[in-house]
Amino acid sequence: MVARLILVLGDQLSDGLSALREGDRATDTVVMAEVLAETDYAPHHPKKIAFLFAAMRKHAAHLRDDGWQVRYTPLDDAENTHSIPGELLRAAQATGATEVIGTEPGEFRLISALEDGPLPVHLFPDDRFLASHADFEAWAEGRKELRMEWFYREMRRKTGLLMDGSDPAGGKWNFDHDNRKRPPKGLAPIGPLRHTPDAVTQDVLELVRTRFGNRYGTLDDFWFASDRAGALAALDHFTAHHLPCFGDYQDAMVTGQPFLYHSVLSIYLNAGLLGWREVCDAAETAWRAGDAPLNAVEGFIRQIIGWREYIRGIYFREGPDYTTRNALNHDRALPEFYWTGQTDMRCLSEAIGATMDHAYAHHIQRLMVTGNFALLAGIDPHQVHQWYLSVYADAYEWVEAPNVIGMSQWADGGVVGSKPYVSGGNYINRMSDHCKTCVYSVSKKTGDGACPFNLLYWHFLDRHRDRFAGNPRMAQMYRTWDRMDADHRATVLTEAREFLAHLDMTKT
Repeated sequence: MVARLILVLGDQLSDGLSALREGDRATDTVVMAEVLAETDYAPHHPKKIAFLFAAMRKHAAHLRDDGWQVRYTPLDDAENTHSIPGELLRAAQATGATEVIGTEPGEFRLISALEDGPLPVHLFPDDRFLASHADFEAWAEGRKELRMEWFYREMRRKTGLLMDGSDPAGGKWNFDHDNRKRPPKGLAPIGPLRHTPDAVTQDVLELVRTRFGNRYGTLDDFWFASDRAGALAALDHFTAHHLPCFGDYQDAMVTGQPFLYHSVLSIYLNAGLLGWREVCDAAETAWRAGDAPLNAVEGFIRQIIGWREYIRGIYFREGPDYTTRNALNHDRALPEFYWTGQTDMRCLSEAIGATMDHAYAHHIQRLMVTGNFALLAGIDPHQVHQWYLSVYADAYEWVEAPNVIGMSQWADGGVVGSKPYVSGGNYINRMSDHCKTCVYSVSKKTGDGACPFNLLYWHFLDRHRDRFAGNPRMAQMYRTWDRMDADHRATVLTEAREFLAHLDMTKT
């Protein structure tokens, strides 16, 4: 038989990967590589790099134990070509292989690099997801609006998760109205399971600190799991300690508490150390055993078989140019404080500070704080996209781009969201304790110390009136604006412009 190479990428650390199922242990060689092309196409957080390198090294050892021949290139290999195609070519020259098989990458950038590389490559579908590209296209065909809620219901029916026959458990598909409790004073969960770095991880941390230690974020206090056993332990920890309260406080934000009841499992799920089915089954089992309420479990499962699968479908359906879209023509440079965390706006400093420390922030911090501010301020969506792709350990373009370009920045013109996700300071005040210790006053609409979110909210609505005034979901906002005194509206717009002019002076 002809020898082949089997490419396994850093976010494909799964048993049963489609390319491995097609391979032959007797003749084929698995290729895995730590290369600068993958660490540097965006300036990834050092914790993300360390997590992936440690997990890759352990997965390579696991594959060897499973009988595979594995050719693994560490970052500091003197012969490293520092690109995936380059390492495939080097492996082919060493083994005599003439073709490559792999599982489809989750980024068009890498798909293109493989297709244009020096060796013939056959990519098999990534069937670790619930919905194939064909499944999503079949669902989307003929629909005027591609709304996640309808897709989610189809996935519930397909999987049987939280179903009582043909009906949703509890008589409703969605329990979001129960999941918006503001945080009570003293809310302090124990946080995600923390793992002490072993010898493999310590070696990686030393390498990453030397090569990438000057990047955004800190490598200190590294606690991620880096193998499947650790990821499964993190899942067990979440279902036992945090899932029961996850629903109630999933939108809450508390100063000094970056995780609250969130699972922080997306890091492991998106790298392949966990699978969607086992994660959802664990949550449903907890509900059926009476250990977690339905609103928590439904909200959690919706994020995985609803939102996660839907976002992937959007990415591949919309195509490689998706990240360049800019429906609102926003062109302001990303403020420097996104890279430093140094801002007097407490909500932003908390979200960005947590991101710098942990390569993580939960979905409300991303959507309604850092994303909301960027949208209100008219930041170039491609720069926003690059920031999110760089700073989060769970970020790969298939999941990050639709969340940012579509959901967060409305740069896709409404493919993902029927309206922009914008709010003034009142939303942040309702869902957090940040405003109590902020330099700015959330109750002030204008004047010295007025919350910038209040000013920018109305400025955004005013400058995009032609586009959004006819949107039924935004009509009430415009009626409120129009009822305001004309002089007050003029003051709001003037002060918003002054704030933005000052922001321009601090751009990166």
